[in-house]
Amino acid sequence: MVTTVEALVEGGKATAGPPLGPALGPTGVNTAQVLAKINEKTKAFAGMKVPIKVLINDDKTFDIKVGTPPMSALIKSEMGLASGSSNARTTKVANMSIDQIKKIATMKEDDLLGATLKARVLEVAGNCVSVGVSIDGKDPKVFQKDVKAGKYDEQLAS
Repeated sequence: MVTTVEALVEGGKATAGPPLGPALGPTGVNTAQVLAKINEKTKAFAGMKVPIKVLINDDKTFDIKVGTPPMSALIKSEMGLASGSSNARTTKVANMSIDQIKKIATMKEDDLLGATLKARVLEVAGNCVSVGVSIDGKDPKVFQKDVKAGKYDEQLAS
């Protein structure tokens, strides 16, 4: 039988206090090891709340599944925004670089449908439309057309 403990923790800063400590204690698993593994897996999400699941087996081995914050939250965090644009169609609140969009595409890799980095970058760009963030100085829809046309193939190859 597998016991599941779910919690929302701050990226890279899980502690033995609530909500994890009291939930993990009765399972008999080594709490320090679990916390170290959670912090290692969530350090990329520093400053954000991240959903996690700890799956504990009868033999006290465990596996950790890390969810990811919503795409819009990652975009706003990367750009240092408190909120997106009030009118995303006409007002852009930030400009994202190619490296930043690749970083977000990599962070959300497990949750995105795209099989390649290029496809995942297109998905992130789609979310930039609703947040009001331009990419490489361009409207996200123009950026998507350029990516599909192959103008960014060299940068998205790595």
